[in-house]
Amino acid sequence: MAIMLNRHHKILVQGMTGNQGQFHTRQMRAYGANVVGGISPGKGGSEVEGVPVFNAVRDAVRETGADASIVFVPAPYAKDAAFEALENGIRLLVMIPEHVPVQDSIAIVTRAEDLEATVIGPNTFGIISPGEGTKMGIMPNHIYQPGPVGVVARSGTLSYEIAFALTNAGLGQSTVLGMGGDPVVGQTFISVLHHFKRDPDTRAVVMVGEIGGRAEEEASLYLKELGKPVVAYLAGRASPPGKRMGHAGAIIERGVGTLESKEKALTAAGARVVTMPWQVADAVREVLG
Repeated sequence: MAIMLNRHHKILVQGMTGNQGQFHTRQMRAYGANVVGGISPGKGGSEVEGVPVFNAVRDAVRETGADASIVFVPAPYAKDAAFEALENGIRLLVMIPEHVPVQDSIAIVTRAEDLEATVIGPNTFGIISPGEGTKMGIMPNHIYQPGPVGVVARSGTLSYEIAFALTNAGLGQSTVLGMGGDPVVGQTFISVLHHFKRDPDTRAVVMVGEIGGRAEEEASLYLKELGKPVVAYLAGRASPPGKRMGHAGAIIERGVGTLESKEKALTAAGARVVTMPWQVADAVREVLG
């Protein structure tokens, strides 16, 4: 099984005719994703990779029955794209753009909550469900295989490295999800862990965190309720306080969000915390017994 995304989802690509939209439409379809349409105003009636392009989400949903969408539009237009999707019946929305204005992200997440829709991102690599053979995102196809390990990450590239190491160790993944690196995103560690708790095929969880914010400390309070072993890796060991490192949310201010506070909280809650990404696979094998 998998969480949030399964093979039955009918997926739209907003911004399909752009370079990124075309490339990742091809990659998603190659992995098995059920991409049923694209959105590009003014280019309705054309095709990309044999998939019809529509001028508006409303038209695409009416013609295809789509219930999920992935957004590849510039950050200034991300809010409009998200609202168009949500207001026309899309209930799983993956937001790829980074640097979406904070007030726009707040509006997107708030509206999604009102409509009981799921938003992943902004500034996410997306979600891939190897056990279902489908994905909505920009991750490389070949590094994943089906298996019992759920992965939730704030960092895309680190999650790729860790997933590939798990695969090479014979430890496949149920679902790998990128929360997103912006200050305001649709998912938290706790919300994703709650989904993994309910998935019988996820037997262990890997958390890929980083400095900044309180997400990891807050998640530590949920680990006992999760009832499944957790391995955690936290990036930013050498980062100086007060300096942004990579993601907009990866900044330590006034002593909050330090590596030490996160490691202490997760360890106290029973997680196995490793100091290097290549140690994750061995740690997962050990906690799985």
